[in-house]
Amino acid sequence: MRLISWNVNGIRACLGKGFLDFFNEVDADIFCIQETKVQQGQVQLNLEGYYQYWNYAVRKGYSGTALFSREKPMSVTDGIGINEHDQEGRVITAEYEKFFMVNVYTPNSQQELARLDYRMRWEDDFRGYLKALDAKKPVIICGDLNVAHKEIDLKNPSSNGRNAGFTDEEREKLSILLADGFTDSFRYLYPDKEHVYTWWSYMFRARERNAGWRIDYFLVSDRIRDRIKEATVYSDVYGSDHCPVGLEIELR
Repeated sequence: MRLISWNVNGIRACLGKGFLDFFNEVDADIFCIQETKVQQGQVQLNLEGYYQYWNYAVRKGYSGTALFSREKPMSVTDGIGINEHDQEGRVITAEYEKFFMVNVYTPNSQQELARLDYRMRWEDDFRGYLKALDAKKPVIICGDLNVAHKEIDLKNPSSNGRNAGFTDEEREKLSILLADGFTDSFRYLYPDKEHVYTWWSYMFRARERNAGWRIDYFLVSDRIRDRIKEATVYSDVYGSDHCPVGLEIELR
């Protein structure tokens, strides 16, 4: 089973930069995107053979997620059931017979950490949501988690300690989530692999210099981690300031 996740930083812009070429080439069973930046009716994708599910932010041109699946899910849910968190189109959950698929675009703590307090509430509530799902059947979480977990996960850790995405607080929340029964699929297979990133600033030729951050993930319930076959970072795929990431897992 091949799963793909990509923060497209605006699906309309990404469509003009090769999105469909990659989509068709990778031939995923489930393809999730984040930061769609559209409202209902603003984009029409002809994805033959896929069911489409979109969660739009109330605010126009902001956030948003979508999930494209070859198999029709048993059910699809938007948000996590908490009104404070469910206005920005950040979560889609698809239930299948053997697992839940959760597509997430985690809130950014923003410049000067203006939204860090909110981010901390989000982290606790989202973790509770995932644990409730995990009590029913295994969970696969994908998306832009907006945090580089360890120093190995970004180019310049020493200069980013109080920048959004690498604060002690954000990193600790991911550590707690992993300790609560989830596995980072990439680090499970490649615990010591360096210089692998999924996001690069558009400034200072960051991608050309590979001065990036690994902030896009596939996490899986611990009890299915032995079924992980491969975790891929498609760093040669452009179209966004993020690159796609993939998971191959045997669940059937």
